[in-house]
Amino acid sequence: MVKATGIVRRIDDLGRIVIPIEIRRSMNIRDGDPLEIYVEKDGEVILKKYSALADLDRLAQAVMQAIHATTGFVSLLTDRDQVVAVAGEEGHRFLGKEVGMPVLNAMEERREARYRTTSHHHEGATVGGGDTCPFASEVISPVVVAGDPVGAVIVASLENGRDVGESEAKVAAATAGFLARHLAG
Repeated sequence: MVKATGIVRRIDDLGRIVIPIEIRRSMNIRDGDPLEIYVEKDGEVILKKYSALADLDRLAQAVMQAIHATTGFVSLLTDRDQVVAVAGEEGHRFLGKEVGMPVLNAMEERREARYRTTSHHHEGATVGGGDTCPFASEVISPVVVAGDPVGAVIVASLENGRDVGESEAKVAAATAGFLARHLAG
């Protein structure tokens, strides 16, 4: 469904159009974010935020299932905005949920973040919004393609006292590296 905004912009002499800040904020579009362009038969032009990880669909789901089968922990794949693939007990409740500050920080810093039950972050929820993190422990490995963070692999524990360890961190890092190479072509 297309929703009218009442905002009109002109194309400049270089063929550019400015997307108003109100729309960028409401759609969570940041500087440098890729947009996909669609043209409808009736002449409508549609801009959609592009997520290479969401486009991996079946591969992403299979990889998350492999992580869960190997580690026994919940596994999640995010793009820069939301969870795009999950596996594990209760993992389905995180699908489509927005990513939180711990994930955004790991992506922006382009380095792994690990949290244990005894030393958990206080940056709000890893996924799903709010102040309370649904995980007792997690490792977040950013997926970085050509220097740009495009998402993250998260391996997480829902049980207090059952921490994600070194081997799970290695699996998350290896998976993030694999997906980055796959996306780079």
